[in-house]
Amino acid sequence: MTKPALNPINLGEQSPQLVVGRGNPNARLMLIGEAPGAEEDARGVPFVGRSGQLLSELMVEAGLDEQNEVYICNVIKCRPPNNRKPTAKEIDISRPWLRQQIDLIDPTLVLLSGATALQALLGVRSGISKMRGQWQSHDGRDFMPVFHPSYLLRFRSREAGTPQDLTLQDLREAKRRLQLLELN
Repeated sequence: MTKPALNPINLGEQSPQLVVGRGNPNARLMLIGEAPGAEEDARGVPFVGRSGQLLSELMVEAGLDEQNEVYICNVIKCRPPNNRKPTAKEIDISRPWLRQQIDLIDPTLVLLSGATALQALLGVRSGISKMRGQWQSHDGRDFMPVFHPSYLLRFRSREAGTPQDLTLQDLREAKRRLQLLELN
């Protein structure tokens, strides 16, 4: 008899930890990344490693309150072996759980952090650079692709036009949209 998988994408042997989400489960803004990294796997919380710390810094600078205004999760709920990119099959298997999570949180606005999230939710294989910062309506929600913070770690500058500056602009736009929602 074979041992059953410990998680939905059969990565249980490598990563027994499920990393579901963090933040406000009633948030109107959701940020979705790719998959947990080593620190996230160890702690069971998404975006808490180096890239998550940078994301938190940028959110604070943009005026977003992570605990109250945002719910943060990943497409894949378990760390892939050797921190590799999730396979198409793993994304397909995980998609129903992600869609259910989105339905439960019920955000109006969703930030898609990186190409994996963009592909998983909107089916777009285009690079983030061409689509980042632009809202896309889909399934009654507004989605905006943004650079993944692990990519931003390669560019420490926040000079005008740099990836960190562009991401900060995107987060400020998300904050602006949240404020408009509160007025209605």
